Formats: sequence, C-alpha cells, structure tokens
Amino acid sequence: MGLVVQKYGGSSVADAEGIKRVAKRIVDAKKSGHQVVVVVSAMGDTTDELIDLAEQVSPIPAGREFDMLLTAGERISMALLAMAIKNLGHEAQSFTGSQAGVITDSVHNKARIIDVTPGRIRTALDEGNIAIVAGFQGVSQDKKDITTLGRGGSDTTAVALAAALDAEVCEIYTDVDGVFTADPRVVKKARKIDWISFEDMLELASSGSKVLLHRCVEYARRYNIPIHVRSSFSGLQGTWVSNEPRGDRKVEQAIISGVAHDTSEAKITVVGVPDKPGEAAAIFRAIADNEINIDMVVQNVSAASTGLTDISFTLPKAEGRKAIDALEKQKAGVGFESLRYDDQIAKISLVGAGMKTNPGVTAGFFEALSDAGVNIELISTSEIRISVVTRAEDVTEAVRAVHTAFGLDSDSDEAVVYGGTGR
Repeated sequence: MGLVVQKYGGSSVADAEGIKRVAKRIVDAKKSGHQVVVVVSAMGDTTDELIDLAEQVSPIPAGREFDMLLTAGERISMALLAMAIKNLGHEAQSFTGSQAGVITDSVHNKARIIDVTPGRIRTALDEGNIAIVAGFQGVSQDKKDITTLGRGGSDTTAVALAAALDAEVCEIYTDVDGVFTADPRVVKKARKIDWISFEDMLELASSGSKVLLHRCVEYARRYNIPIHVRSSFSGLQGTWVSNEPRGDRKVEQAIISGVAHDTSEAKITVVGVPDKPGEAAAIFRAIADNEINIDMVVQNVSAASTGLTDISFTLPKAEGRKAIDALEKQKAGVGFESLRYDDQIAKISLVGAGMKTNPGVTAGFFEALSDAGVNIELISTSEIRISVVTRAEDVTEAVRAVHTAFGLDSDSDEAVVYGGTGR
C-alpha cells in the first residue's frame, strides 16, 4: 500500500468528538497498510475568531504578527489530533508548516509555496509514525518568518506535500460527500459528481465553488496528484479529481459539470476613460502594482461624440478599498471622470467540457435567467465556462433556475451538508 495524504477541514475537527472521529479514520488507514500524512485546519471558526480579535486590538495588524497569530489555530488542531491518535495505540508526530519544510515567498497573509523539503516527515514515516502537519502555513525563504498561505491554504499544503512525497492520492475530507453540481446549501437537489477533470474543477473553483480552492487544484494538476474529495462524517465514496477517470471504467464526461456562484466579489466601473492606447494599461497597472487580482473585465464601446468609454471589472470585496485608493491616485494621469463601486453583486457560472461544441448551451443559460427574472450586468466566457454578474439578491433563484434548466437536479435523496459550511 502506498503513501496517502489526508486533509481535514475545520468542520471535521470542530470539537473534541470530531477530533476523535478523525483520529479513528486515520488509524484505520494506517492499519490498512498505508503510510499516512495528515494536514489539518484550525478547529471550526477559530481562524475567524482570531481575525476578529486582531481587528479589535489593531485596525490594521502588521502582516508578520498577523501571520504569527493565525497559525496558532492549526497548531492547536495538530497537537490535539496527535494526542487522540496516541490514545488509540498508534504513534503520531505533529509538525508546524516550517518544520514540515513548506518554504514560501515573503508575502504575508497570502504567501505562495516555493518548495517543499519534507525531510522530517519522511523520517517520521520511516519510523512507523503518522505525521500530522499544520496546514495553511510555511516559512519564508529569505527571512525565515512564519507565513500563511491565504484562503484554501490547508488544501494547498496537502497537495504540495502529496507531490513532494510522491503520494498515490491526496484525500480532502470535508463536511459534504464530494463535489456537487451546485452548492448543496443552495440547491438541495444537487447531484454528487463521481469524477471531474482538473480543468473543469479549476473553472468551478475559480467561479466560487468552495469545496476545493483554485490554488489547490492548480497545484494538483501541475504535479498530476489525484484528489479524492470525501466527507469525514460518512464512509461514502466521494469525487475523484484527476486527468483520467479512476479504475477500468471509462466515463464520458457530461456536457455540463455544474453551476457555481460567488458573492465575495465587487464591481468597479471607471467612468469616462479616454479611448486611446495606454489608458487601460495604466488603470490595470495600478491594480497589479497593489497585488490585487481581477476577474471579469468589460469595456464599453466609446461614445463617438466624446471619445470616452467605461471600463468595468470585478475583484474581491476585501480588496475594494485598496483598489479605489490606487485608482484615485491615477485619476489625473489617466483623465477618467469618476469611479463607481458596487459590492452587491454575485457571479454565476456554468461549467462544462462540452459547451463549445453545443451551441444551445449559451441560449439555454440566458433563457433560464430570463425566465427567473434575473438581469445580467456583465458576461464573460471561456471554452468551458460562461459567467455572468447579477444582483446579489438574485443569486439563489438564478442558481436554482440554471441547475434545473440543464437537467442537473437529482431524483434521489437531497444533498447533505453535515457540518453546515460546505467545507
């Protein structure tokens, strides 16, 4: 039996009973002959509580100390889990991200992994131990400071360790039974997907699906690490994410993989931009220099009478204030008239590998939204995705309408979210 990396989210280790349940699952994997490496998130809402506490102490906490604080949550989880495993008669050693050899750049709060040197993990495994690693964290290559990896960091830690250790699979344990055709908290008739390609999963993740984060899937695709998304609350088979379907069974991928939605973005419109070369470049250079990621971009046709155009784009709400400040500094140089900020939007995306060769998909998508009375503000497409921006209050109705229109509703039991978060 080969090496398996297992990752458990915050809902799986939310309390003492959850930790003991997870410990038993890990020991069962060990008894079956696997070498086991475990990556854990902070318990329940610990990270959110630490963030709130930091903001009460300091409105703008220093990045280095903020990371030092946030990594405490995972260290608590890993130590408690090691204790629970030892109570079951097996040896376990816990490691922080830096002890596990997770080397990152120096960008605090959203560091990126540069390398993984898991020497201590290999030693622990060779000695017959279960290795437990604190997710979401690493150590900077230059200053040796503690860093955090940002949203989805524990998933990324798990896949990075799986690649470095040449694991046969990375199992992501959460509080749903796998990847569904829509968020099961919104669409009760969402169907579980048995297998999905890395490409389709990347599109779902980048479009708002929370069960796996984009960085984690991208890392897995780069190093061809199969991911098995499962629930820690049940013994059911989950969803395989890989280049090819698992086993001997050949699966013809469905035209539509799923519907994703995201309410974490805002929209900025730069009004009255002179329609000449270099103006858009100056706008987006200001955004890039502040390390702000943007998503959808739409530029209107310029008015013939004025030679001015409007440029709209979406970005994370958390970066909204920083983006507005950066653009205001460019107002004189670019010569635009004003800025409009709107954080009451939602993005809805339809994802599927067969969309390009099925011309009725686009029409069906827009018809479903129209029948539900949902107005579209922005549109963006790729070969396997159509995304639109709508009003935030319309998102639930829109997702359900599109899910039903494309025949994705399940005829069987409703999807279950065991922990209530979908993570």
